[in-house]
Amino acid sequence: MIWCILIVGILLPQSLAHPGFFTSIGQMTDLIHTEKDLVTSLKDYIKAEEDKLEQIKKWAEKLDRLTSTATKDPEGFVGHPVNAFKLMKRLNTEWSELENLVLKDMSDGFISNLTIQRQYFPNDEDQVGAAKALLRLQDTYNLDTDTISKGNLPGVKHKSFLTVEDCFELGKVAYTEADYYHTELWMEQALRQLDEGEVSTIDKVSVLDYLSYAVYQQGDLDKALLLTKKLLELDPEHQRANGNLKYFEYIMAKEKDVNKSTSDDQSDQKTTLKKKGAAVDYLPERQKYEMLCRGEGIKMTPRRQKKLFCRYHDGNRNPKFILAPAKQEDEWDKPRIIRFHDIISDAEIEIVKDLAKPRLRRATISNPITGDLETVHYRISKSAWLSGYENPVVSRINMRIQDLTGLDVSTAEELQVANYGVGGQYEPHFDFARKDEPDAFKELGTGNRIATWLFYMSDVSAGGATVFPEVGASVWPKKGTAVFWYNLFASGEGDYSTRHAACPVLVGNKWVSNKWLHERGQEFRRPCTLSELE
Repeated sequence: MIWCILIVGILLPQSLAHPGFFTSIGQMTDLIHTEKDLVTSLKDYIKAEEDKLEQIKKWAEKLDRLTSTATKDPEGFVGHPVNAFKLMKRLNTEWSELENLVLKDMSDGFISNLTIQRQYFPNDEDQVGAAKALLRLQDTYNLDTDTISKGNLPGVKHKSFLTVEDCFELGKVAYTEADYYHTELWMEQALRQLDEGEVSTIDKVSVLDYLSYAVYQQGDLDKALLLTKKLLELDPEHQRANGNLKYFEYIMAKEKDVNKSTSDDQSDQKTTLKKKGAAVDYLPERQKYEMLCRGEGIKMTPRRQKKLFCRYHDGNRNPKFILAPAKQEDEWDKPRIIRFHDIISDAEIEIVKDLAKPRLRRATISNPITGDLETVHYRISKSAWLSGYENPVVSRINMRIQDLTGLDVSTAEELQVANYGVGGQYEPHFDFARKDEPDAFKELGTGNRIATWLFYMSDVSAGGATVFPEVGASVWPKKGTAVFWYNLFASGEGDYSTRHAACPVLVGNKWVSNKWLHERGQEFRRPCTLSELE
């Protein structure tokens, strides 16, 4: 019974509300302009207040001189009829005007502007989403908390620092997700910065409160006890810490009793709660995926590399490319991934982006069971769809894909434009429908996705690679290029080596557009074979 009471008695730091996410670069750049407008409005308000105070100051100085003279000889002063008149006038009229000036609210314009703009502000869910993006980048790119806090990221133009409050907030977001591994990392960073003398509204007691419990949840009872004692040195009356201290001491005493009753070769066994470290991941290839994102993937052997070539491609004697052939480069052999260089111009990219920006919405995936479109935590980007008939540039791009691939684009999906902000990603997935997803593209009536064409419409300062974990390939964004691969073998069977991912954007902004080509219409353009894997 005592055991049960003590377990129930463990006190946890207060948690946050259930979070969402917000990582659109397009929307965040709009917020930069919004904040700039608000700063301008705030400066106007400050100027108005300063002008008001200047008027009041002049009043005070004038009246100070006047009253100083008057009080030296009051009877003589008011004996002058003009002074008597002006005294009556000041007290009856002018002091009332001064009162109205003092009471005048100069903030109306600023408050009104702030109220209007507030509807476009991010909410709690968006703030938490940005925090989770930082945690995701920390794991993917093996960044320690000090590196992130000091802003020492590759390719940054505008260096920024995290305060104790920022680190504390990141730790609380991780805590809310029961991610005690990251809670410990960021609470320790907050504590380090406090120890270094940073002035903050967050005190060590608050940090140690979260930190001690996060450490306990990961099974390090000795450290949890030490941190709790440190907290109580700062605040001996802390109710939660006093309760937890008794519980930790009880658990440690129980462990000693258990160890005494076991044999020597089993004496190292403890009843700690969990193994310390990151949470168990649902993604089996997480380690390989993140290594590829960091550029630490499998290196192709020299023998295989020799089979990769650069060439000029005329689209099988297509008139459009005979005099100005496209530049091709082999990125990988199996699956064969081809990059086309200088295949979309800057002017075309800007038109596509301008068309897409007003329509950008949170990217969705098709639920393989229900067929419904839904947002998921492993795909974080904004996307829009563009039809060829609405703009000649989009139509021209579609025809360029057809001419270079030899595949019919009339049965393809519309051009999808995607924007990945900081932390934006799409974890490993297949573009084609597997055998257990027979109804994935049923509504389209054009069969499975036979191939993928992917335009890179921006350079990325750091991160943002397209990686293929099954084979170890990493393809890095380069503005104006495109990559192409087949998702299906000529037999119609899916090529499982094409499982790929869009790595999180570490620094910068990633724009891509892609075309998914389908089976229908390709019967004579890419004939079937008898072998399943050809």
